[in-house]
Amino acid sequence: MASSPAPSSRLERLVSDVGLPAGDALPRWLAPLPRWLENVGLRIAWVVVAINLLGTAFGFWYYGFHPLPLSDPLITWQFAAEPVSMWLFVPDSPMATLFIALAFASWKLGRTNEYLAALAFFGCWKLGLWTPYVLAVFAGPFLETTWLPLYVFLFVSHLAMVLEAFVLHRIADFPVRAVGFALAWYGLNDVVDYFVPIIGDPHHTALPVADSAVVGGSTALQLAAAGAVVLTFLATFAALATRAKKLEARLEGKS
Repeated sequence: MASSPAPSSRLERLVSDVGLPAGDALPRWLAPLPRWLENVGLRIAWVVVAINLLGTAFGFWYYGFHPLPLSDPLITWQFAAEPVSMWLFVPDSPMATLFIALAFASWKLGRTNEYLAALAFFGCWKLGLWTPYVLAVFAGPFLETTWLPLYVFLFVSHLAMVLEAFVLHRIADFPVRAVGFALAWYGLNDVVDYFVPIIGDPHHTALPVADSAVVGGSTALQLAAAGAVVLTFLATFAALATRAKKLEARLEGKS
């Protein structure tokens, strides 16, 4: 069979499949991005890595690690309010962008890591949707305390994390052991964030209202927890469904 002609222009090379993982034919509800956009994401993977590392650095700053400005304490805001032993569970979104940066970097270096890919998928899916969810549910209080351009940036940048998650199926297979590992990590996060904090108070991302504040008949903590738990379940389903559909596609290809 004749091979596809090599793309001639820079734009054609950017959006073409040539030299990229073919991936498996997945239903649109599991792979909603157009193929050309997936290709662009994989072509500029090192740029994606750099952007996510910058996002990770900003996220740690947002939670209170302040090497700059020098006038600030090094540790402030939410980090300062949390026990040091629980810091690992505090910066959820920065950890998600770190996971996806490492997942793409490991692929580019020829050492795809299924555990990193699963953590990245869960993190970018969950935090990419949970953050806009709480920004919308608590929009009034957030806008009273957050600069509007920062509010919009947080909303849009987190949705972009979801788009990144939908590219991972091209470089990873989501084996059950990796999905189980990611579920254990994000399930533990839900437990200490909302239900059993282990030390001190619940360790979820700080909300602009008290946990006990009543919003629409539920407390703020209940609303935030409901979104997190539902999204953990949905991420688990999406990862396992991707695994199953990839295996189905390969079996059909052999028949």
